Amino acid sequence: MNSRFFTLLVLVLLSLTTSAQVQFALFGGGQTTSARYLVKGIKQPTQFKYGTMGGVAVKVEFDNQLYFFPAIFYSLKGYKVTLNNSAFPPTELAKNNDLWVHTIEAAPLFHFDFNKKAAHLFVRFGPSVDYGYYGNEIFDTVSGPGTGGRVYRRMRFDFTEYGHFTAQANLHFGYETGKGLMAFAFYQRGFGSMNNHDGGPKIFHRILGVSVGWLFGRNPLLAHTKPIKN
Repeated sequence: MNSRFFTLLVLVLLSLTTSAQVQFALFGGGQTTSARYLVKGIKQPTQFKYGTMGGVAVKVEFDNQLYFFPAIFYSLKGYKVTLNNSAFPPTELAKNNDLWVHTIEAAPLFHFDFNKKAAHLFVRFGPSVDYGYYGNEIFDTVSGPGTGGRVYRRMRFDFTEYGHFTAQANLHFGYETGKGLMAFAFYQRGFGSMNNHDGGPKIFHRILGVSVGWLFGRNPLLAHTKPIKN
């Protein structure tokens, strides 16, 4: 995977603007982020951190109450892990790791409205791929009995260290007011490890958050409602 995936998605978003039944969306919110962290199949204890997210999307009428909802957004995610088993990355001498990574994420989601009223509940689902472009990590090391230190450094993206790309499954549940305001809770479950090193840890994002946003453009549900003439 590379940046051509994101370029293709941007072109798709632009091409969809020619449709009469398209709404644009801006959204943003907060999230708690962690990871499922496995070293040689052994789960390591992790803690949540607090991050942010925000981006743009389009809502395209597809079939009845089903819509296509492709989105591009920024996401700040990370985790804290206690390493009971040695792992590289970060290093075999690390006892723990506190990591942040800044990502751009592309999510071609499906959106389903539970009814045809202007104000309604909805659910969204689908995959996403993120690109980690910058990150930092803090970890304590041990080099012998009673010795060690703390390391502050930027994440190292490489074929033998952290990978730029990860993949997630997404689930959103929310509410639209019919006047443009929307709010939703979301869950992301990573199924692509952010580690590239052979024999290294398997690291899968786990994210839970809430977001609010605004839909711009003519609401198809209102457009389909014609006034009754006497």
